[in-house]
Amino acid sequence: MQPDNETQPSEFLLLGFSEDPALQPLIFGLFLSMYLVTVAGNLLIILAILSDPHLHTPMYFFLSNLSLVDICFTSTTIPKMLVNIQTQSKAISYAGCITQMFFFLLFAGLDNFLLAVMAYDRFVAICHPLHYMAIMNPRLCMHLVLMSWIISVLHALLHSLMVLQLSFCANLEIAQFFCELSQVIHTSCSDTFLNDVLLFLAAMLLGGGPLAGILYSYSKIVSSICAIPSAQGKHKAFSTCASHLSVVSLFYGTGIGVYLSAGAAPSTASSATASVMYTVVTPMLNPFIYSLRNTDIKRALKGIFAQKL
Repeated sequence: MQPDNETQPSEFLLLGFSEDPALQPLIFGLFLSMYLVTVAGNLLIILAILSDPHLHTPMYFFLSNLSLVDICFTSTTIPKMLVNIQTQSKAISYAGCITQMFFFLLFAGLDNFLLAVMAYDRFVAICHPLHYMAIMNPRLCMHLVLMSWIISVLHALLHSLMVLQLSFCANLEIAQFFCELSQVIHTSCSDTFLNDVLLFLAAMLLGGGPLAGILYSYSKIVSSICAIPSAQGKHKAFSTCASHLSVVSLFYGTGIGVYLSAGAAPSTASSATASVMYTVVTPMLNPFIYSLRNTDIKRALKGIFAQKL
């Protein structure tokens, strides 16, 4: 289908959650609170890891990177939504939409890969404890994080360049509170077959691949834990990966739930509300999961607050 009016629009409209003016202050306050909690919580995790030499280990190195990515992830979408509510506007410029989409894909991909890397770290720690420091050396840790960045940047760049080739016509409404890739593609009046194929392949390879690695790692971890003779040893081994397993379940559970709910009820409100779970709620809860279930993090946080008092 050929474009009727223009090939490059000046702006898109983010429909968000509700058009009811009475709900806008409530939505603004709720998301501002969640954003501030997310940033503060993840910053505290990073500061705790940096300030405590005992936490300068591969596991906490990956955790600090995950916290940084979660801050960037929420900062990609929430501030723009808050500005739009304050200005009573739904508009986002064409360049702003493509930029937001690029960074959203980048940080979502990094979350995905870092969770897989952390699963591998727990696999080596529990299944090969005697060789842990030799295998998870600083060079390998840096390479794993660097490869996660490179693949995520290339993935986000590829999708963004593909979207730039599309033409857009009259209907420029996006049934989300941010420029979500599939929503942007579906507003185009061009042939989006290649974009849809690329989206499917990327979801299978870059989404399914890390998830398969996580499941494989935990299958080996469970086998190793079951082989431990003492109940105390089993509990200690499981406690080292309980927080990560909780975050993995939350991230993938909400992510899969979003697309299932969007397919079952593709209305604006339901789609946007479902997306909040993995774009806002998960990054907000991650610091609490790691701090509440981790004595090392709690000790480091107490040290930080003790210094301030």
